[in-house]
Amino acid sequence: MRHFDHIDAARRKHLFYRHPRPFDRHGDPEVLAVALGATLYSPATRPALAADVEGAARRGVMSMVLCLEDAIGDDEVAAAESNLVAQLRTLHAGGRGAEAPLLFVRVRDPGQIGDLIGRLGAAAPLVTGFVLPKFTAAGGGAYLEAIEEAAAGGGLRLLAMPVIESPEAVHAESREETLHEVARLLAKHRSKILAVRIGATDMSAAYGLRRPPDLTIYDIRPVAAVICDVVNILGRADGTGHVVTGPVWEYFSAGERMFKPQLRQSPFDAQRAAPLRQRLITSDLDGLIREVHLDKANGLMGKTVIHPSHVAAVHALSVVTHEEYCDAADILGVAGGGAMASSYANKMNEAKPHRAWAQRLMLRARVFGVAAQDVTFVELLEAAGSP
Repeated sequence: MRHFDHIDAARRKHLFYRHPRPFDRHGDPEVLAVALGATLYSPATRPALAADVEGAARRGVMSMVLCLEDAIGDDEVAAAESNLVAQLRTLHAGGRGAEAPLLFVRVRDPGQIGDLIGRLGAAAPLVTGFVLPKFTAAGGGAYLEAIEEAAAGGGLRLLAMPVIESPEAVHAESREETLHEVARLLAKHRSKILAVRIGATDMSAAYGLRRPPDLTIYDIRPVAAVICDVVNILGRADGTGHVVTGPVWEYFSAGERMFKPQLRQSPFDAQRAAPLRQRLITSDLDGLIREVHLDKANGLMGKTVIHPSHVAAVHALSVVTHEEYCDAADILGVAGGGAMASSYANKMNEAKPHRAWAQRLMLRARVFGVAAQDVTFVELLEAAGSP
């Protein structure tokens, strides 16, 4: 698997200073966590789920979640389970499983994990892992034990992505203790934890809120405070933290706008891409682009999305710029500390305090590549498949 492989090879040669490197679905979880990129959620009830998975792969999607929880009705669970099993067995029987994205199943209770793996039979290796909703230390242990038992019984490696979204993790009086308890539980099962996901929809629901498309989740201050604490406790760069993924972007068509578009016009004019800018604005993707920038600035990597049109923007913004790469290389090339002017002569790089940032950036460069010096986000977005 490799990001941007759906782009013509000659165009990739123009776009990248360092090309994205391949990764294997059975490879290092540290690499896979970064390679998730835009994780596309799909209800497990979709009648053409196997075709959806194949179509997503052709559009550059590298990770999908097939949802048996909030995306379906309470009365649809049995039918959704049966459909998921049938669709994945069809995908496997057609010999197309190797081309599928990393597939995860979002379950409702621990008992579904072993049951689904057993029912999938020979198709079970298509499942990379499970997404664990409303995760707390009180109930999370049962999920993680179920994953361990299912993996051992089927001779599989199954990874977990717990979702921080429970009321205990949101409410101020219980949040810190809850997150520290979760951190201790995840530390005991570290080899199985791929990434920690943020459930911004449930977080917002705890306050009766829903963000509009012209604001980012960081403008919703009660939820932004929760994200801050999640990163602080579960996303540290001291070896105890995990990759924390960006919250869902849930809009894919524009309604009435109250605020001006959030995309500057000049970068698009420079690339003669004004129509692309207008399409992004019409689809409300200017808000997504701003939110992904803020995700990265706040230590989050990748993003939950609910529509294929979101994927290209997330992946284009995940490519490391040539300037970032030069800064990181300079920082990692100094062993004894100290400060230096950047290669672009526009900032100061400090070897010790910027080292963790540089190490994380180089891992992102490995899976998403480094843009050529004169290549902009606009070009990457057009190539990746603009809406």
